[in-house]
Amino acid sequence: MRIATYNVEWFNSLFDDAGTLLDDDRWSGRQDVTRHQQIEALGIVFTALDADAIMVIEAPDHNGRRATVPALEGFARVMDLRARRAITGFANDTQQEIALLYDPDRLSARHDPRGDPTGKKGSADAPRFDGVFRLDVDVDTAPELIRFSKPPLELAMETASGFSFRLIGVHAKSKAPHGAETPDEVMRVSIENRRKQLAQCIWLRQRVESHLAAGEPLIVLGDFNDGPGLDEYEKLFGRSGVEIVLGQDGPPGLRLHDPHARQALQGRLAAQPASARFYLAEEGRFLSALLDYVMVSPDLCARNPHWRIWHPFDDPGLYRVPELREALLAASDHFPVSLDIDL
Repeated sequence: MRIATYNVEWFNSLFDDAGTLLDDDRWSGRQDVTRHQQIEALGIVFTALDADAIMVIEAPDHNGRRATVPALEGFARVMDLRARRAITGFANDTQQEIALLYDPDRLSARHDPRGDPTGKKGSADAPRFDGVFRLDVDVDTAPELIRFSKPPLELAMETASGFSFRLIGVHAKSKAPHGAETPDEVMRVSIENRRKQLAQCIWLRQRVESHLAAGEPLIVLGDFNDGPGLDEYEKLFGRSGVEIVLGQDGPPGLRLHDPHARQALQGRLAAQPASARFYLAEEGRFLSALLDYVMVSPDLCARNPHWRIWHPFDDPGLYRVPELREALLAASDHFPVSLDIDL
């Protein structure tokens, strides 16, 4: 079975309010890519991926005028994908939902959030992801109230053969200092955003530990906007949010595993995998980063897992297929990460 995560940059801009694809030559949300070009590229990528389940990060918006599920299911129908059923959880206000596209012949999925709802005062004990988490993130003895702008999607999954497991889709807070202008503002906003991102990862880690302690097979996947050694502010906090979610310092039975994260943890001088590629206009070059992960529980490590980052410049098999290579570059600033596993 193949399970993947894919952050599709501004997927929402490719649909009208009725959930119909806007297949025309007007600009998409991608730099210098038309809507037709992005739609065509996404069709090629999703078809080549041929996954049983894809956690779509930055899925089409869900609000009073738009709905995520019909938009994704319409896209799957147009592209004739096996993964043609969509499910989402708590909606958000960012126009970037988290949703799962899956093959209903191979899998069933049910939104199954854990944790207790909270009021404005929040809870320090792994509340429900649409609630408020209370944590002192700046060591002033006064807990901050942390919220997910994009609450993780918690799903109870079952294969056609009857194997049950948990799936958590994640789009953690960006650490980018958006809106900051002066160097001092950049530093202040960057540190503030990292604190919030780490708090979200601590919240998520609490949920992970509850599943692992209960012996529930678990896959946590998505865009963490973070990774070991990704920026200089990490030194202030000792570790990345990814390391927190993985449980790097915990006992083996309570750790999650992702080989790309492990490779990145070997240090900056080691070869670094990348799952995203951003153009830095002011420097005239591209920046590559490892932001997307598929983490699995120890029991799933015994089921012959194989990971792949669909980066056309790092994977010779992808590079040798010109149509797919160009589609991966046009479709998004992230590349899919897939897990093939015996379930």
